Amino acid sequence: MGQQVDKDRYSEAEFARFGERLGEQLAELHELLARPGFGTGPATIGAEVELFLTTPDGHPLPRNQEVRDVAGDDRLTLELGRFNLEANLTPLPLAGRPFTALERELHEVVAKVDAAAAAEGGQVVAIGILPTLSELDFSHETMSDESRYRALSRGMRRLRVEPYRVRIHGAEKLELEVKGVILESANTSWQIHLRTAPGDFARVYNAAQLATGPVLAVSGNSPTFMGRRLWEETRIALFEESADDRDLERLGRRDRRVAFGSGWVESAEDLFAACVRDYEPILPMTSQEPQAPGSGQAPALAELRLHQGTVWQWNRPVYDPADGGHLRVEMRALPAGPTAVDMVANSAFLLGLTSALAVEPVEEFPFSSAYRNFYRAAIDGLDASLCWPGLQEDKPAAELALELLPVARAGLDRVGVQPEESERMLEIIRERVTRRRTGSVWQREALAAMDGDAARVVTRYRELALTGEPVHTWPR
Repeated sequence: MGQQVDKDRYSEAEFARFGERLGEQLAELHELLARPGFGTGPATIGAEVELFLTTPDGHPLPRNQEVRDVAGDDRLTLELGRFNLEANLTPLPLAGRPFTALERELHEVVAKVDAAAAAEGGQVVAIGILPTLSELDFSHETMSDESRYRALSRGMRRLRVEPYRVRIHGAEKLELEVKGVILESANTSWQIHLRTAPGDFARVYNAAQLATGPVLAVSGNSPTFMGRRLWEETRIALFEESADDRDLERLGRRDRRVAFGSGWVESAEDLFAACVRDYEPILPMTSQEPQAPGSGQAPALAELRLHQGTVWQWNRPVYDPADGGHLRVEMRALPAGPTAVDMVANSAFLLGLTSALAVEPVEEFPFSSAYRNFYRAAIDGLDASLCWPGLQEDKPAAELALELLPVARAGLDRVGVQPEESERMLEIIRERVTRRRTGSVWQREALAAMDGDAARVVTRYRELALTGEPVHTWPR
C-alpha cells in the first residue's frame, strides 16, 4: 500500500486488465523463484511503525499531511486516517546488534515527528488504539487526501455495498455500523519484516504463525475502543471486521481480507497464488510496459505487489525487487507502543522464537491450535490459555511465555545476534510478564483510576512514554 496510486476511479475494463496482469506476474514469479540463487543472502530485518497525532489534551489531530510536510522526512508516509502517520525504518542485518539500532532509529524518527507535530499544534503517541477516538473521527472528511485511499474506499465499495457491521464482545460489547473502511484507521501497529530465502520461506512463515500467539499475548496495548473495554488486543478484531470485503455473495469464502490463515503453507508461491485466486482486486492500477528481458534487474511485478498490499494477513509474504529481488515475511500482528524499547523487545521475542521454530517440524502441530492461540492471545492476553507442541494440556500465556524465552534466546543465537543484545531485550519481556504489566494492563488500570477519563489517560501515557522506560516500570 506504500506504492503511489495515480488516480482514484477505475473502469471495469481496467479491473479486467489488472486481473490479467496478476496472472502473468504469477507466472513470472514462478520462474523467478525457480532461479538458482535467487533471493539468497544474509537475513535482514526492517520495521514500520504507525503513529497517532493528537492534540495536547489527547484527542485525534487530523493534520498528517501538514506534519509530514514540516518533518520533510522520506521515511514518513500518510496512513488512511488523517490523524495517522507511518514511519519506515532502515533495513539492517539481523546478526550483530540489530535491536539497539532499531531502538535508536525509532527514538529518532518519533522525536522528529513529535517536533513537526508541535509546529502544527499537536504531538505524537504510539499506541495500538487511541482511547479518545469517537464516532465523529470516522468520516469521509477524516480520510487522508490521497488518491490511493480514495481508490481503496471505492474499490471496497465495488465489492461490498452493505455497511460494515463491527461486533466485538469482550469485557463489554461494541456493535457499530459504518459505511466505509475508515475504521481501519483506528488501528496502529508495529510491523517487522524478515528477509528470507525462497527455500526457507515456508518453514520460516509457518514458524512465525506459531510464534505470533504467545508473543501477542505479552504485547497487548489496545484494550479499549470508543469507551468500551474489549479485547486485550482489540486491534485484531477491529481490523478484521472493518476491512471485511465479504458481502452476502462472498460469505462462503473462508478468510476475511484480514485474516490469520487457514493452514500451514508449503511455499511462498502458494501464498501469492491464493491471494490472487481468493481476493478480487480493489486497486487496479497497471504499471508501464514490463521490464525488458535481459536487463539484469529483478522484475518489478508491480501489480502483484500492489494487490498483495491490499490483502492484510497477520503474517504476509512480500516480494521486493530491490537488491536483485528477494522475499520477506512481514509480521503484522503486534501493536504500536508503548515505547521504542517495548516494541523492539517484542520484535526480539518474535524473531527469536520464529528462528528457533523454523528448524522444528511445526507442521506436525495442528494448525487449528495455532489459530486458536492467536485469537485467545488477542482476547485474553497474559491470561489466555494456550497450547504448544510437546505439552499435554494448555497453559496460561504468561507461564508459557516465560518457558519460551530460552527458546527465543537460542533462536537469536542461531542467527548471530550478540548475546548481550538478546539478553537485554528478552529480560524486558521477562520483567513485563513477571510483573503482569503490559500496555493493555496499564491502560485498563489507568482508566479505572481516572474514572474513565480517556483524555487524561492519553496525557499520562504520553508523559510516561516520553521517559523511554519500558511499560513494566510505569507507576500504577
